[in-house]
Amino acid sequence: MSTQARPLADRLSAASDAQLAELLRIRGVRPDADWDDFFDAAEALLEPASIERGLAAMTRSEAQTLIAAIRGEADADARELLGQHAFLDDDGRVPAAVVATVAAHPAVPEADRVDESAASAQASARAAERAFTTMGSLADLLLAARTAPLSLIASGALSASEKRRLSARDEPDELREIAELTGLARAVDRELRVTAPAEEWLASSFTARWAHVVSAFRAALPAGIRSGDGWIPVGEWEQAHPWDRNWPARAARLRSLAVLLGLRTQDDTEPSWARRLRLGEQVRTDDLEALLPTEVDRIFLQNDLTAIAPGPLLPELENRLRGMTEHESAAQVSSYRFSADSMARALVEGETEQSILSFLREISLTGLPQPLEYLVAQTAARHGLVRVGPDAVGGTSVSSTDEHLLRAIEVDRNLRPMGLVREGDHLTSRVSAETVAWALSDARYPATLVDRYGASVAASRRRLAPPLPAEPETYSALLARLRSRQGPDADAAWLDRELEAAVRARAHVVVEVAMPDGSRRELTLEASGIGGGRLRGRDRTADVERTLPVRSIRSVRVLED
Repeated sequence: MSTQARPLADRLSAASDAQLAELLRIRGVRPDADWDDFFDAAEALLEPASIERGLAAMTRSEAQTLIAAIRGEADADARELLGQHAFLDDDGRVPAAVVATVAAHPAVPEADRVDESAASAQASARAAERAFTTMGSLADLLLAARTAPLSLIASGALSASEKRRLSARDEPDELREIAELTGLARAVDRELRVTAPAEEWLASSFTARWAHVVSAFRAALPAGIRSGDGWIPVGEWEQAHPWDRNWPARAARLRSLAVLLGLRTQDDTEPSWARRLRLGEQVRTDDLEALLPTEVDRIFLQNDLTAIAPGPLLPELENRLRGMTEHESAAQVSSYRFSADSMARALVEGETEQSILSFLREISLTGLPQPLEYLVAQTAARHGLVRVGPDAVGGTSVSSTDEHLLRAIEVDRNLRPMGLVREGDHLTSRVSAETVAWALSDARYPATLVDRYGASVAASRRRLAPPLPAEPETYSALLARLRSRQGPDADAAWLDRELEAAVRARAHVVVEVAMPDGSRRELTLEASGIGGGRLRGRDRTADVERTLPVRSIRSVRVLED
């Protein structure tokens, strides 16, 4: 039993719930920790692994403060800070367990002040282009995840198959991290799903997209590199958390994300728009916009079934165009390709032949090429040959006027997971109608989703991440349990714990016993057993076995070997 645990338990019980919650957060304590009282909490916080987590969370300045306290040079502010970290005892000393853990870490040198260098005009232009490309690639990632959530591996990274699916985009895992940092996507059951705010983000202009992302990125930066509402110079990031072994890799990752977002140039200088963010000022995009082309609202439609946007296309137009094409390139000049599959997908999602043609005529600078008009008409003519809707018993019915097509669906191995079974002139399934409709569409059958009255309805594939709970998981239940064990019985409970620990260790202890005449006497015993409200042990002085009522013991002190 650590001699440090009792005083720490007393300090924990005297702290406010807010202070305790912050301490537990820093130490990485789970809200469902199975602690019964503050003595359990104190012992857990004095474990080497817990101390290690506390040191890893310390910033450079906090680490230097702790080293000064170990040397006996801490002032009042330092003692308050370290007390909040549970790294200081009642006498203003750093506990021996903390000192030993600090000694195993490398020294913390004084920080070298780094001055940021302003980016040249050429480097700023490249950074602006990088930011524009990243926003486009991030939109691609979110649109892909909106259609079908992206699978993740145990580490939270994208699976290999998803990376191949996104091979045309830059740095898919870094884009995933940006999406999660900025709240545009969230991991749910090993899937990356877009959130509700992503819908509004996708419909926004480039500058609004970028402003949202960099503001959220700045807010999510770790404490060690924050400076007020901004951040410290990037050259100082690597040593911001000197006792966190994983920090150098994390700092390098954040630096890489800053480059992707146009907040850092490739030659390690700082654009003007990034300087304002670093100093904690509001996001401004005027100097960034000056380096980018104006968004356009027209495209060139070509006879080879492609479309060319001569500049960044307005997001609301691009999102709709993407719903009926395959995106072939993402740059300031983007290209899109129409195909029977892409048209079928648009029709399943609710477009019609007339709505597609009207939209394309409206935004085309070159009219509507005949091959494209034929493609739309032919795809629309086939669309609806297979009708998918709810049946009378709560399942799904698949029907078609083309019996050969229905037989092909019945024996298609790729559709076996749908559990399609022949019942008369149609097929039935227990899978939802919307899922079956998309499975048929993916297998290149001209499927359309209908309601129970036979009217066509749009089939949406969007699976948004569920909203976060109004109140995230907190330590309230744990703190309430610890508080419930406070009271007049705390001293007796602590004494029982000390005696049990002494017995387990066969330790030599000095016990102070209240005698019947009101006096007190100290006995030195080798603790050998406890039970029935009595402590047994061998008296080292008299060399006899003694049995003492626990209720008469006022204190116990372990003798050091």
